[in-house]
Amino acid sequence: MTTPASPRRRWLRTILLWSVLLGCFVVAAGYVRFATGLSVTEANSPPRTDAIVVVTGGAQRIGDAVSLLNADRGRRLLISGVNEKTGREELAKLNPSAREALACCVDLDYRARNTIGNAIETRRWVRRHDFRSLLVVTSNYHMPRTLLELRHAMPGVRFVPHPVVTDQVDVAGWWRDGHAIRLLVPEYLKYLVAALRSRLETDPETSRLSVIIGGRKPISPKPGDLIGPEHDKRSRAPAPARGA
Repeated sequence: MTTPASPRRRWLRTILLWSVLLGCFVVAAGYVRFATGLSVTEANSPPRTDAIVVVTGGAQRIGDAVSLLNADRGRRLLISGVNEKTGREELAKLNPSAREALACCVDLDYRARNTIGNAIETRRWVRRHDFRSLLVVTSNYHMPRTLLELRHAMPGVRFVPHPVVTDQVDVAGWWRDGHAIRLLVPEYLKYLVAALRSRLETDPETSRLSVIIGGRKPISPKPGDLIGPEHDKRSRAPAPARGA
C-alpha cells in the first residue's frame, strides 16, 4: 500500500510542473520572436562602412559581399571560414565578377571553424587594419547569432547587418514550412547558448565553453599563412632530385 504524498511534496511537484511549463512557454515565445524578426528582404543600398565581412556557408553570400565591395560599400572584404581546399581561382570561377576584387581587396580566412571562430578571426583582421565599422553579410537566419558573436568580440566596432535572403528558406512563412522549422529551431537554440556563453565569458579567444560546445577549438591551431590550397600544393610537391 502506497503512502499518500505529503502536502509539502505535492506543493513542490506543482511548483516544478508550473516552472517547466513557464520555461517552455518562454522558450517558445522567444522562438516566435526570433523567427518573426528575421529579415525577409535584402537592403537595396546599405550604408558605406570601413570594410565588409562575409561568413561562408552559401555561394550567394560571397556573391552579395563582392557586389557590395564593387559598389564601394567598404574598402576591403574578409571572407571568413573558407574551406582549406578552396583558393582564389575557385572563388573567381564561382563568382566571375569577383576576379578583379579577389586580386586586390579580398582577404581569405581559413582558420575559423564556426561562428565563434569567425568573430575571433574578424577581430584580428579589424585590429590589423584599424577598421571601426563593418558591413556584415550572412544568411538572414544566421545573422542574429553572427552579430551576437561579433559584438561580444568587438564591443567598440559598429556593425551594419546585410542579411542574405534566399528562396530556399521561407522565413516569412516559417510556421507552415517544415524545412524552415528544421533550420530555424536549431539556429535559435544555438543563439540562446551563444547568448548565455557571452554573459559567462568575456573573451571568445580564451573561451572554454566554446570548446565544450563545439567539440574543438573555434579556430584552427595552424598559422594562417600555412593554411590554404597553395600551401597544400607546395607540401605535396615531390622533392627535387639530388643534383638537380
